[in-house]
Amino acid sequence: MGIVKQSEATKQTIAEGRTRFLTQTDRLMTAVIDFSDGPTSEPDPPHTHPHEQITYVAEGEIYFCIENEKHHLRAGDLFTVPGNVPHSVQLLTDKVRLVDTFTPIREDFLSS
Repeated sequence: MGIVKQSEATKQTIAEGRTRFLTQTDRLMTAVIDFSDGPTSEPDPPHTHPHEQITYVAEGEIYFCIENEKHHLRAGDLFTVPGNVPHSVQLLTDKVRLVDTFTPIREDFLSS
């Protein structure tokens, strides 16, 4: 069993105004991503990865962009992303917290 306390977590800076901290098992990873650089005028550039993803919007509001559609999501909402499907987000509030879960684990997050 692993415990990660937010107050003690090692947070990785992934871009200016964006940090994350992680936990994982052998086949599953959760990343808490905090954004403090919103709102933004455009969505982030789309990206893909082979991992399946489920995301919980824990704080703030976003547009979730996938398959040429834009979905307005608020705290408490969820979205899913199949592997290898381009997707992105646009921040609509000053602060946003997303809780991403991936399978298999994102080895690229471990090397960041």
